[in-house]
Amino acid sequence: MYSISSRIEKVSPSLTLAVTAQVKVMLANGEEVYALAGGEPEVDTPKFIKEAAVKALMDGRTKYTPSGGIPELREALSEKLKTDNGLDYAPNQICVTSGAKMACFNAILALVEEGDEVIIPTPYWVSYPEMVRLAGGTPVLIETKESTGWKMTPEQFEEAMTPATKMVIINSPGNPTGAVYSKEELLAIGEIAIGEDIMILSDEIYEKLVYGEAKHVSIASLSDELYNLTITVNGFSKAYSMTGWRLGYTAAPKAVADAIDKVQNHTVSNATSFAQYGAIAALQGDQSFIDDLRGEYDVKRQFVFSRLKAISNIRVVEPLGAFYFFVYTGQMGIKSMNLCDKLLSRYKVAAVPGVAFGYDEGVRLSYCTTLDVLNEGITRFEQFCREH
Repeated sequence: MYSISSRIEKVSPSLTLAVTAQVKVMLANGEEVYALAGGEPEVDTPKFIKEAAVKALMDGRTKYTPSGGIPELREALSEKLKTDNGLDYAPNQICVTSGAKMACFNAILALVEEGDEVIIPTPYWVSYPEMVRLAGGTPVLIETKESTGWKMTPEQFEEAMTPATKMVIINSPGNPTGAVYSKEELLAIGEIAIGEDIMILSDEIYEKLVYGEAKHVSIASLSDELYNLTITVNGFSKAYSMTGWRLGYTAAPKAVADAIDKVQNHTVSNATSFAQYGAIAALQGDQSFIDDLRGEYDVKRQFVFSRLKAISNIRVVEPLGAFYFFVYTGQMGIKSMNLCDKLLSRYKVAAVPGVAFGYDEGVRLSYCTTLDVLNEGITRFEQFCREH
């Protein structure tokens, strides 16, 4: 009789994907659902990006590519990182992956060994701890607080470290909280990492979606020492509305980049060939699409924030990035799975339970949907809160 590997037995399924799948089934069955659970822009991929991919497809760009990506895309990414982030990565330090999720996993597999510890602030993006477990490492979770804007403090980081600490994961702007670390906060955390020679996985997938006075800062840009300790992760899903294209990338010191490329060699081989040509168009084409998208999200962000602040039995911190609110619901005395089940079955509003992010007294609400869905969904959420 076969047995499932202990490695897989330790891993939990993705609740975010499970909720999204459930909503799609309900919608397909003709049910009324107000989906505030999704993590993808509601708008289509810009036409000029799709046209570039179609042209590549029709031109026969359908063969294997170098595992790290086609040279033209790696060069375009090198230029993007220099221009946007102040980072000097040669093309051979960049690996194009099948989504930013794969980029994170490749980086963790390349560095984390059995017994290594990886520090992860909570609430965290759902897949970080599971990736660490799959690599044989141990996730060390640091519970952040509303009072610090859901951000890990240097003191918390220092207290969590042990001789086994190999890596810390920083997600800024963050999912599910929308937290954005300032330059000063990153420097303070970075100084500790430098002192203990701890690698930093910097997930910057939401970098283009930052609001108000907040600024995105790449931690690797702050010093040579931090550059040499950091793997920068990014992708095309959020800013360019290319979620289904599955295109992400890592940028890292050369030895780490080579190790990541080796992981890619023996897993997916390469990201989809013709999709990579679409990515070149995304980087080199008209970027006003992103400004428009960010402007629309900012309007929705402020609309939702004003509504949520008025609800007496929840608490919410203004998110400065991404397109989520992480709502503290602990005053209701209902665990997050039970809360979201009731919210969906009785009020037809889909949200993601906080337990998926390592914080059971909250829920994630997404505002990357149409204003009509958002308005009705928040109205129903308000009703739920009043009645509980």
